[in-house]
Amino acid sequence: MRYVRNVATPLLLIALLGGACLAEDAVPPKFYKLDFVVKEVEGAKAVNARTYSVIVSTQNKGRACSIRTGAKVPYSTGKEYMYLDVGVNIDCLNLVETQSGLSLWVEAEISNVVPGATSNPDRPYVRQNKWGSTAVVLLKKPTVIFSSDDLTGKDQTQLELTATPIL
Repeated sequence: MRYVRNVATPLLLIALLGGACLAEDAVPPKFYKLDFVVKEVEGAKAVNARTYSVIVSTQNKGRACSIRTGAKVPYSTGKEYMYLDVGVNIDCLNLVETQSGLSLWVEAEISNVVPGATSNPDRPYVRQNKWGSTAVVLLKKPTVIFSSDDLTGKDQTQLELTATPIL
């Protein structure tokens, strides 16, 4: 009898845990293409736009996407040259379906060297924007999720997101 109990108990636990795992996996993940567009706007006109795309899954409960693109810009400290990272970094977390779209946490860092802003090429002028927030977007509808004015002019930087379901 002891043998049956020692074998049956672990087998019962395995069966129960396996059933719970199957129940969680019963809903298949859905996939979406996320198109991020970084726009530089003067007045009401976009003067520059760069697109970054990624495919994500609702199955991923933590980090859903990570986009990194950029360059290293040399600058002088007087004694040596150092390198400054500039470019676009976008992270999205906690992708959740809503009735009409998606909710997700988006963190973005956009930085660039402003040409001609300084007379000393060893000391570049860098414009940097950082954002982080939960965004809710309708499916297939471009939505500006972040926007900020340039501190030194009338320009504006925008981050637009379009979420498209993949069948």
